[in-house]
Amino acid sequence: MVNRRDVAQSRRLRPPAAAAAAGILFAVLFASSLVLLRSAIPEDPFAQTIWVPQGRTRITVALVLAPVACIAFLWFIGVVRDHLGDLEDRFFSTVFLSSGLLFLAMTFVSMAIAGAILTVTEQSVAGASVFVYFGRALMLQISNVWALRMAAVFMISLATIWLRTGLMPRWMVTITYLLAAVLLLVISRSLWTTLVFPTWVCVVSIVILTPGRRKRTDDDVPV
Repeated sequence: MVNRRDVAQSRRLRPPAAAAAAGILFAVLFASSLVLLRSAIPEDPFAQTIWVPQGRTRITVALVLAPVACIAFLWFIGVVRDHLGDLEDRFFSTVFLSSGLLFLAMTFVSMAIAGAILTVTEQSVAGASVFVYFGRALMLQISNVWALRMAAVFMISLATIWLRTGLMPRWMVTITYLLAAVLLLVISRSLWTTLVFPTWVCVVSIVILTPGRRKRTDDDVPV
């Protein structure tokens, strides 16, 4: 007689092997999008709006890359949850998942504002310069302040899960806490600050892809 439980286990969906590289793909695309976008935006918040038509190509390419990067980040979240397996803690996983989704939502809003700036300048709307100044400031506030804080919460919750389960090496947990503290406490419009998160995601993906990083069961959890 066929055991239904064995059949159900054999039919369980498994993530494709390529999914494990989603974090690397996110890091490359998201970092490229940030670099292109920020290279087109002047440091002076009240610089002449001529920078918009001058950087139109770079901004457009950044807006094409960003959604693909965000989709890859969703896959990365799925890979991390699969890596946790049965050891996933409901409390910390809820914070981890919610902060990740909020980070994505704020990224989409920030990119949408960049797209709106392009549209307004294309149409030569009266008073467009005021909108460009406001849109630029709002975009940087969302991406460099609020989105990065959600990224920090994402990192802290995940590092805590790793610490309790032992799924990641201690050096990775320590680095994650330190980088999260930087993103949580430092308010900066620097491009380098925004690149901290995609770089961290890339490193996490590489560690997960490293041979020998297997899932653990409840019996493996350190007491």
